[in-house]
Amino acid sequence: MEQQVSDEEEPQPVVLRAEIRRRRRKMKAFTSTFSVAVDQIAVEFVLPTTTKSSRSPDTLLLEVAGNWTVEQVKAQVWLRVVATNLCPEFYQKYSPDHCILLYQKKGNWCEIYDKHQVFQTLDCVRYWKALKKDVGKIHLTCRPQPSEESTQYQRYLNYLIGYDVTDVSNVHDDELEFTRRKLLTPRKIELSDRDPKLYSMDPWITSKHLPEYLLTKVTNSHILLVIHRNKASQTIKVSIDDTPVQVLQTFFTKISNKRALLGVPEDVCEADYVLRVCGREEYIYGNHPVRDFHWVRQCLKNGEEIHLVLESAPNPGQDLVQREDWAQVDDCTGVAGTHEQLTIDEKDHERVYTISLWDCHRKFRVKVLGIDIPALPRNPELIVYVEASIFHGQQLLAQERTSSKAFTEEVLWNAWLEFNIRIRDLPKGARLSLQVNCQHLCGGGSGSHDGSKTKSRLLYYVNLLLVDHRSLLRQGEFILHMWKMPEKTEDNSSVNADKLTSATNPDKASSMAVAILLDKYCYPVALPKSRDGKAAGGEGREAEGGKRGQREMPNHLRKQFEVIVETDPLHPLSQEDKELLWHFREECMRHPRAYPKLLGSVLWGRQEAVLATHRLLERSSVWDRSVLDVGLAMQLLDCHYSDAHVRSMAVRKLETLGDDDVLRYLLQLVQAVKFEPYHDSALARFLLKRALRSKRIGHFLFWFLRSEIAQSMHYQQRYAVLLEAYLRGCGEDMLQDFRRQVEMTEALQKVTREIKAMSAEKYDVSAQVVFQLRQKLENLQTSGLPESFRVPYDPGLRAGALVIEQCKVMASKKRPLWLQFKRADPTTLSSDTIGVIFKDGDDLRQDMLILQILLIMESIWEEESLDLSLLPYGCISTGNKIGMIEIVKDATTIANIQQSVVGSTGAFKDEILNQWLRDKCVSEEKFQQAVERFVFSCGGYCVATYVLGVGDRHNDNIMITESGNLFHIDFGHILGNYKSFLGISKERVPFVLTPDFLYVMGTSGKKSSPHFQKFQDVCVRAYLALRHHTNLLVILFSMMLMTGMPQLTSKEDIEYIREALTVGRPEEEAQRHLLDQIEICRDKGWTVQFNWFLHLVLGIKQGVDKRSA
Repeated sequence: MEQQVSDEEEPQPVVLRAEIRRRRRKMKAFTSTFSVAVDQIAVEFVLPTTTKSSRSPDTLLLEVAGNWTVEQVKAQVWLRVVATNLCPEFYQKYSPDHCILLYQKKGNWCEIYDKHQVFQTLDCVRYWKALKKDVGKIHLTCRPQPSEESTQYQRYLNYLIGYDVTDVSNVHDDELEFTRRKLLTPRKIELSDRDPKLYSMDPWITSKHLPEYLLTKVTNSHILLVIHRNKASQTIKVSIDDTPVQVLQTFFTKISNKRALLGVPEDVCEADYVLRVCGREEYIYGNHPVRDFHWVRQCLKNGEEIHLVLESAPNPGQDLVQREDWAQVDDCTGVAGTHEQLTIDEKDHERVYTISLWDCHRKFRVKVLGIDIPALPRNPELIVYVEASIFHGQQLLAQERTSSKAFTEEVLWNAWLEFNIRIRDLPKGARLSLQVNCQHLCGGGSGSHDGSKTKSRLLYYVNLLLVDHRSLLRQGEFILHMWKMPEKTEDNSSVNADKLTSATNPDKASSMAVAILLDKYCYPVALPKSRDGKAAGGEGREAEGGKRGQREMPNHLRKQFEVIVETDPLHPLSQEDKELLWHFREECMRHPRAYPKLLGSVLWGRQEAVLATHRLLERSSVWDRSVLDVGLAMQLLDCHYSDAHVRSMAVRKLETLGDDDVLRYLLQLVQAVKFEPYHDSALARFLLKRALRSKRIGHFLFWFLRSEIAQSMHYQQRYAVLLEAYLRGCGEDMLQDFRRQVEMTEALQKVTREIKAMSAEKYDVSAQVVFQLRQKLENLQTSGLPESFRVPYDPGLRAGALVIEQCKVMASKKRPLWLQFKRADPTTLSSDTIGVIFKDGDDLRQDMLILQILLIMESIWEEESLDLSLLPYGCISTGNKIGMIEIVKDATTIANIQQSVVGSTGAFKDEILNQWLRDKCVSEEKFQQAVERFVFSCGGYCVATYVLGVGDRHNDNIMITESGNLFHIDFGHILGNYKSFLGISKERVPFVLTPDFLYVMGTSGKKSSPHFQKFQDVCVRAYLALRHHTNLLVILFSMMLMTGMPQLTSKEDIEYIREALTVGRPEEEAQRHLLDQIEICRDKGWTVQFNWFLHLVLGIKQGVDKRSA
């Protein structure tokens, strides 16, 4: 089918002409400025059958009415062909659905995919007009059947995804299939633009300036690189501004007379080689100066030598992508026409086939038929009612409820609920939320609205988008399987986000079902994409509102406006604030920081307000010209904004992020996909594009999506479609890597479960259990574990065989496995193993969130040239409550250090930690460096844990490395939700600063010391730096509030972070506040020591993993 477009001009033998009527222009009042809308479009259809005489395809010329739907066009073609008795054995045997419609555009085949689309809105019609063609050409071909090869490939992808994306048994429309087809276009574009060499090596670059503290470690802007080749190596001195090509030139100049020694043939030059980090799949390649490479900065920071290996570039052919069976779907698919094209006003009603939603002036209503559940919940003494609400984002547009009735297996209402909103005012993305609530029976009549007498409880919920992905109003009957609200004892962590899903419960056999009826019309009702410019002026409020919105703001109101804009994202707006912002919306548009507040003030249930907002956004270029503020863009992607224009605008801003920043916010962006009303969105396409551009982003996107697919039934389908789109473009090399990682995690999960079953009751781990584990691992190793695999939390590292004698089971409730792997890369210079804790039974997503926010804090501090030596160790969730955690080398818990000396009373010995550190350092100079690192890392973690409210800190989840780097682990308790012990909250202090920590800093009691003053200074600088990014931290938190953190379930939790950051107070006050917290810690340090003592004596180990060897 790969003909060129010019083939469209070839003569066709048999032409069956329909009567060609003159094309009439539309009525004058409705001439469109966008395109001259035409009633009739001449199209030549190339049919699937051939003429017997010349073996060329049959054709049919047809005048197509512009307002026919694609389905009607196909039916008309079929009718004409049948009427002319052409090839009856084919056309009378099959229906029009047997064929698909294809056209050619710029050498590519595109499918006209959406049967409900109005013909004149098709992309091909616009394309023909642009080419000034009088007659378009469309090919009807038999619907292709998938080959055995593509079916097998699909099965392989489904295995990697962990979900069957072809299963449509649980959908009430074709949005899933529709999105799979539409995502082909961005994928194709990205693949055609992809630089194969750059993609195969994927250099890890940072876009941030080199911080001051790293510049001090560089002598005269030069650094030393050790370049290895075979068994030999050569050290060269290069400028930090040199590019990799210049580095190679320097190297080749240096070795010109000893090539043989390094095994570099005489006939090759620098262009034949690339540089890779020894022992890692990380390349120093591309046009960036060496100072911008992540690995170079890492080595400078840790004071380590930079070792690189000289080798040939990897073969880009390994990233080959499987050829697509599908034709491209044009990007206008699912887009309705303008209101003028769809309206029934002043038109011949017999020739109307689709109605504009904006012509529907009656109120929206829904008939609740009833609910039906296979088995009643335990407590039958209940009365129930259905509450129906219409939401846009978090804005309630209208709400009604049925009467209350006794809760039986089937409750029937058969009652219409009429909402106080007109159909024409329903915005795209509006969702009908249906909730079954119950109350205890207390004397009220069954028909009365006695909600005030007893508290009602939500039992089941489900959502239906009122305008579907094609912009068509939903019509007719729906039976929706509802989601059950989790019990208090169950994991209810993600219920806030789950309640927004438009998916229905796949468990049809046992779930509650609600049956509803929506008004039915004779035709599809489409939400127009816009109004034509000239016609738009006549909307009353809109027109005069436009003039009002442009007024100058008086000075006394400007102050109020500035106060509103300055408030943090969680600050609720009063009705008066909202009216002020909307009144002066033109002024707001000049200040990007006001956008979230302005867009939160729009009445999304008023069509005029929505149109006015869209027009404002289209006209303004301030947003695109403004400096990128990630917090601001992220804010417009949270659950409060459902409008596609608004969300696309936010994504457009994120397009300018570098890869390292995309990685930094990837976890949050993946979560924000839950707030999109439809599967296909600007955000989903952004994630897809960036993952197809960078293997590193792709790697983490794979695991973030796969982990959600395994744990979140509510968003399984959406994430699965996105992951499939990525896997179809990431290339063979990545697919093989993912397969090995998935096989590894599955094998380890099986072993963990068997070990748990063996030692479920006991707390301590017997030698027998460890022996069993090693035997099982031995069997796995011989029976086909992958030889090597990328480490999921660090894709630059490749792990090889297990070092079985070093593997063991850890003494904690969930029985995690302590595993050690060999390094698989032969160029590695380290003899260390790769240590991994494999956990089954804990949701690691919360730990991932905290570690991610620590990374973001670290980048904020880096901008202020602060190196606080945080250690955000690797941690990744790889499935349903399974995951991997990195074991930090040469680190031990404070509890271990205290116990190793004097048992449980070690918690009260101030000098033990100091002595341990001294013992680990070979010289006084090393000890002083360790103390310095301790001061900085202690300051960093004090500020970070205080702001994040990380609770449950005891000596088993604070660790220290032999070089003095303190760090926290196990973030199961965040945001001030602190565990209590015997009814007393265990946290009596803002953060952990105990007498033994102070002893290392050379102080005790109320005394000061140079190190302690340095500590105070570091804390204050770090704290003030975070305050400059309050909005970003608050928004990252509030997004996580919605998306599955067991601790983060209420707005009060988020209040915590506002208080901790002293939002709205002057800087001096904030500084004093933090110093006060440090004093509280000094005064109460003994209480923490007492808790630690209890911990050591009683072994309060719930939720604690001993990470010690």
